Amino acid sequence: MERKVTEKKKFLVEVAWETCNQVGGIYTVIRTKVPAMVEKWEQDYLLLGPYFKQTAAAEFEPLAIDVETPVGRAIAWMRAQGMEVHYGNWLITGKPKIVLFDLASLMKEVDIVKGRIWENHKISTLGVEELVNQTIIFGELIRLFLGQLAVENKAKKDIIVHFHEWMASTCIPDLRKEKVKISTVFTTHATMLGRYLAGNVPNFYDVLDTFDWHKEAKHYGIEAQASFERAAAQKADVLTTVSDITAKECVAFLGRIPELILPNGLNIQRFAALHEHQNLHSLYKKRISDFVMGHFFQNQPFDLDQTLYLFTSGRFEYSNKGYDLTLDALEILNRKMKESGSRKTVIMFFITKQPYHSIDPEVLHSRAVLDEIRENCQAIEKEVGEKLFQASAASKDLTLPDLNDFVGEYWRLRLRRTVQTWKTNARPKVVTHLLKQEDDIIRNLHRTQLLNHAEDKVKVVYHPDFIVSTNPLFGLDYGQFVRGCHLGVFPSYYEPWGYTPLECMARGVPTVTSDLSGFGDYMMQIMRDYEQWGVSVVNRKTQNYQESAEQLANLLFKFVQQSQRDRIMQRNRVESIADTFDWSNLRGYYDTAHELAVMKRRK
Repeated sequence: MERKVTEKKKFLVEVAWETCNQVGGIYTVIRTKVPAMVEKWEQDYLLLGPYFKQTAAAEFEPLAIDVETPVGRAIAWMRAQGMEVHYGNWLITGKPKIVLFDLASLMKEVDIVKGRIWENHKISTLGVEELVNQTIIFGELIRLFLGQLAVENKAKKDIIVHFHEWMASTCIPDLRKEKVKISTVFTTHATMLGRYLAGNVPNFYDVLDTFDWHKEAKHYGIEAQASFERAAAQKADVLTTVSDITAKECVAFLGRIPELILPNGLNIQRFAALHEHQNLHSLYKKRISDFVMGHFFQNQPFDLDQTLYLFTSGRFEYSNKGYDLTLDALEILNRKMKESGSRKTVIMFFITKQPYHSIDPEVLHSRAVLDEIRENCQAIEKEVGEKLFQASAASKDLTLPDLNDFVGEYWRLRLRRTVQTWKTNARPKVVTHLLKQEDDIIRNLHRTQLLNHAEDKVKVVYHPDFIVSTNPLFGLDYGQFVRGCHLGVFPSYYEPWGYTPLECMARGVPTVTSDLSGFGDYMMQIMRDYEQWGVSVVNRKTQNYQESAEQLANLLFKFVQQSQRDRIMQRNRVESIADTFDWSNLRGYYDTAHELAVMKRRK
């Protein structure tokens, strides 16, 4: 008689420094993936993160623990030891269960923990910055929790723990040494050394295999961080990363070939009717146009129907994010458009966070006066409309009355004075804020003379802050701003994945990426005709810098020459393939990693 094998149930725990703590891109990865994970795992899914009162107040809902469950008993055990542990729902789509650890409740033990880490794993943590101390205590709290969870579980379920980035993974070596009964997956979204070296070493990818990881880590003052990352990569049951490009860094810096690539996704919002996303584009484009009128029309009016809005965004990493290449390509584009006699105007927005004093008062004032002009015009429109209706009804002939007769002297004078005070001979500002100091973007703009001269076909708006709905210049959140633009430009030199071009696709906006970004590399692998679907890829692997700048300028010039009909069709095509990157389709990569971790631990 054949014996029936019943598969043991599994329980998944995901750990990240950015769980319920928005710092960077990993927050987006975790948050957007949750609904797909909850759909599969239901109650057998738990997230772990650090407790910070300010962020938790907005996103966390506390719940009473259930001591009938292993999770509840593990939390109760930690609380009995004097540690502050919070349990509840993360208030995002899917409402997953989450455990947050208050680092302050164990921070006094940091030197003892650091001593044990040195004794067991020879990872030096002397003189590290406060953030590293926080991650060490975060790791210690996770170690204690997972150790007790494994005890309380009594081997009833296979516990899989998925760690994201080194900041959540300082405990992996200890968990392995103590033989805690869990299966572990470690995902590096970008190596520490890769981020530092790419911005400082010419031809970084060509010499990737020549670096001494420990020597370079010491040189850049990140020995502890790089050591934790390497130890986590080597001690986890399964190592994964987000792209083939970053996999090469894992070999060079972490000493291990990743078993799997886990591409990142988003929750893609699809509309029942295709024209809906076009309607939203038009709505948000008009809001951007309001800003453009306020910023440029004081001195340089142009045809908004012949104007295209391009943008780039992300952390201020001047070379890594390709801001340098974009600026040099814009100089070439400006020249090409002038020489061809193009009737188009390109407005290029740079959206990145930099230190500033305040929004430039002159920029704010210009926008405020434009709003007053609009109010005056709306008042005149109302006055003229009513009088025109009455005159037309009483008219004995079919001629149109003189509309000037319907405008009172008060409104004529007020409108004339408002417009007169608004108009200026000053050149439109390049940067919307008062920066604390000149940076590489400003220096490049002065070198290329892309300073919003009247004859320029390419105008630049540098906005050194995040775009949020409370922003007085746009009144849009970032997603709405993206949807209102015509093209996203992200020719990165170092980009392990690249959410910004993916966010464009999710909103039906064509995008430019590079073959050195994980996203661009992935698109080239899965689609031969990716250009037909609104994705352009700049070759930065085999071309030199100038050749890549010329290629980008040509791609932008080709886009500028498209008709409105062509652009609408392209947006429809982009929107139609966005589902490729929905987490419901990409979750399968994670499922494979989790299964592999269980298989490896059972061997």
